Amino acid sequence: MLPTLIPPLRRRRGYLALLAALTLGLWPSPPGTPDGRRLDEALAREFLQVHTRNTPTTYYEGREGPTGFEYELARRFAAHLGISLSLRSDHQIASVLEAVRTEGDLGAAALPLTPTAEGVIFSRPILELQPVVVYRRGLPPVNGPERLAGLTLGTLAGAGTDLVLGELEAEHPGLNWLASQELEVAELLRLIEDERLDAAVIFEHQFRLNRLFFPGVERGFSLGDPLSLAWAFPADGGLALAEAANGFLQALHEEGELDALVARYFGHDDYLEYVGARTFIQHAHARLPAYTELFQEAARQAGFDWKLLAALGYQESHWDPEATSPTGVRGLMMLTLPTAGDLGVSDRLDPVQSIQGGARYLRELKDRLPESIRGEDRLFMAMAAYNVGLGHLYDARRITEQRGGDPNRWADVRESLPLLQEREWYRQTRHGYARGGEPVIYVRNIRRYHEILSYVDRSQQQFYLLNARLPDDEEEKLLQLVGAPP
Repeated sequence: MLPTLIPPLRRRRGYLALLAALTLGLWPSPPGTPDGRRLDEALAREFLQVHTRNTPTTYYEGREGPTGFEYELARRFAAHLGISLSLRSDHQIASVLEAVRTEGDLGAAALPLTPTAEGVIFSRPILELQPVVVYRRGLPPVNGPERLAGLTLGTLAGAGTDLVLGELEAEHPGLNWLASQELEVAELLRLIEDERLDAAVIFEHQFRLNRLFFPGVERGFSLGDPLSLAWAFPADGGLALAEAANGFLQALHEEGELDALVARYFGHDDYLEYVGARTFIQHAHARLPAYTELFQEAARQAGFDWKLLAALGYQESHWDPEATSPTGVRGLMMLTLPTAGDLGVSDRLDPVQSIQGGARYLRELKDRLPESIRGEDRLFMAMAAYNVGLGHLYDARRITEQRGGDPNRWADVRESLPLLQEREWYRQTRHGYARGGEPVIYVRNIRRYHEILSYVDRSQQQFYLLNARLPDDEEEKLLQLVGAPP
């Protein structure tokens, strides 16, 4: 059944002219003045209260701990103020703004800069948000507004995309859509794949982050002008906190750090894609021989097939000992800094330490799983935990039980992992949102790479055995025996 949806919010944007007045009108107000009340309170309590959402673009618990674009910004801002960070992430867009009005201090939740919003003021623009139309693969191409007629169209209420649709309606009378305050982007994309929606309007960066997990959804066209992502502050708390944020963001922009964060979180959407057997075999010939003995030794110590460890290493780094991910994990086995410390790895870029550390880490994960998980299921779940963390894996096992599946079978758990991207499910879990589609692809790829390496290894052994029994001086004669005798 289609989730409960509310009628669209039909409100004209009209805030471009207000934007300059809003941002340029915030002149510095020192603490200790009426305009500095909210900042004074935050400094006095020694923490910044941030209201956010548990989504991939804002805040979630990742492989290396708390992460997300706005989490990282807020963490740095709190450090800039010399205080700690306190997060409330159990929000939707509407409740973020309400919490800012009534509790403060700051709303950082992929909020569109909307000067007409009551009771809050906004920071300077942080990130450009380009609305795009996405649609179900197999439909006629949706490459312009006129193609929206007759489609069941959805979006998120309060995200800003509903305002763009409101503007479009002025040019295309009769345009209708469904807007929800309950869903998140991944759930909209799932509704499209499940044929309960034909299309949706979301933001470009949201589609890039999610497209790998929803292959049945295609990008259509850009819709309207870009909006601006901004932070929200209580209007009755003075201007000093907003001004401090503006100064911090301006400095981050001038130093190039803001662009680096945008690239880190939104500029790498395809690193998990399967590269194809031919490319993999090329790397196996060109790169793997330098590390084969290291994988073999680490596998002997940890009790794994060395080709499995090599396959995991390829999925992590393409056998690049100096690899660094957008989120800061490094080395051939892509260990996080805390994990490397726990494993006694002092140099993550040293391939010897990295391979040994990765093998020990996979063994620890496998050993920590419940005894009820056996055989290949245990191995596959350990690999999934290497990618997404044990906490999220346990959350997926609990969801599997709720859905009537077997939490000890990988085939059932892999069906539940992508649900960690959907609010309906992740808000019931201990660890919240996760990019749950990633470990499914991750394990699938490693299994494929392992199969290819095993095939190549068997073929080489057969080739060597054949050569061992064929004298070089008899090769021509033996080849002639293949055809019919003259």
